[in-house]
Formats: sequence, structure tokens, C-alpha cells
Amino acid sequence: MAQRQFDLIVFDWDGTLMDSTATIVKCIQAAARDLELPVPSEKAAAYVIGLGLQEAMQAVLPEVESKYHVRMAERYRYHYLAKDQQLTLFDGVQEMLEDLSGQGYRLAVATGKSRAGLNRALAESGLAPLFDATRCADETFSKPHPAMLDELTRELDQQMSRTVMIGDTTHDLQMALNAGSASIGVRHGAHSGAELLPLKPLYIADSIAELHSWLNTHA
Repeated sequence: MAQRQFDLIVFDWDGTLMDSTATIVKCIQAAARDLELPVPSEKAAAYVIGLGLQEAMQAVLPEVESKYHVRMAERYRYHYLAKDQQLTLFDGVQEMLEDLSGQGYRLAVATGKSRAGLNRALAESGLAPLFDATRCADETFSKPHPAMLDELTRELDQQMSRTVMIGDTTHDLQMALNAGSASIGVRHGAHSGAELLPLKPLYIADSIAELHSWLNTHA
């Protein structure tokens, strides 16, 4: 059996494990509409997914006064909370995580969600026992700052050189580059494969099944 390349596998949440991209886009647009602000396009709203909530509101509407970013975040939470129980994991996520955990990999989450939001999602999905550690944007710096990966590797006593970050956005992959870890992209989330490719991921998967297969063969 070939020697493992990684010990720690870190996953983004929204758009990577959870099929939530379209809902997040609609909630961002609804928040802007509530406040009679310019409504961002689907592409613009999708681009900021993965950032911390405040950073996302600033990035999606940089031309408006900062006081509106706070109100946008409040309205976004209102709309998202009404929908988040309807969200589902991508097919094969639980099986993949159970398999990887059973093989002895350490598993973690690095997400732009708040701690309250991630805890709710982990409880509703039943995935909490499979993760050794998690980090959220309201606990540290937002992606693409390397802090989440720095903190997770320290907490779990892992080497960055034996850590891989898996995500659907350029923010995830840029964080990996900034931290010095490897990365893998997935195409089923917010950013396209063409956007992910310049950030030098080891691989870009089209589905969870394809990601699972690659990890079993190469990780």
C-alpha cells in the first residue's frame, strides 16, 4: 500500500459539502432588495460565498455606505434562517466522510459560516462526530487569510505540508496557498473550474463521488 500524502483533510462547508450555493445567492439578493439597494447579479453574489458574512456584504456591494453592510448581514440572516433547514448535503458526503474517518484521516471544517450557523448545520446533518476540529469566520480572520488553517493544524498537532484544503471557491484555494497547504477544488459549488485552476489545486472534482475516489487513490 502506498504511503499517505496527507494526514489532515480540511473541508469548506457551503458549496463543498452542503448544496447551498443557490440558496445563499437568493438570500443575498433578497437582503439587498429589502433595503432597496442595488441587487447583485447571481455571479456577483456567488463570488463572495466563502467569505465571512460582513466581508461578503462589503465585497458584493462595495459602493454603498458601510452602515448598509451591517443591515445587509442582518437581512441575509433573516432570509437564510428561513431556508437552512431545507438544505441538503451533496450525494455521497456522509459516506465519504465516514470512509475517510475510518481510514484514520483527521477531518476538519474551515468555513465562512458563523459558529452558530455551523453548529446548527452539523447537528441537523448528523456529521458533527466525524470532524476532529472546526473553524468559523466569526472566530478568526476570514478567508483567504491563512488563519483558519494555521489554527486547525496547531489544534490538531498536524503539519501544514501534510494538510489538504478542499473547497469550491477561489477563497478556499487562495487560503491554502497563503497557508502553505495543498488544495483540491470541486466544480459543483460557487466558482467554476476555470476560476479555480489558476490557484494550482492538485485536482478539481466534478462530484463528491469523484472527489471520494481521488482521495482514496491519491491522499
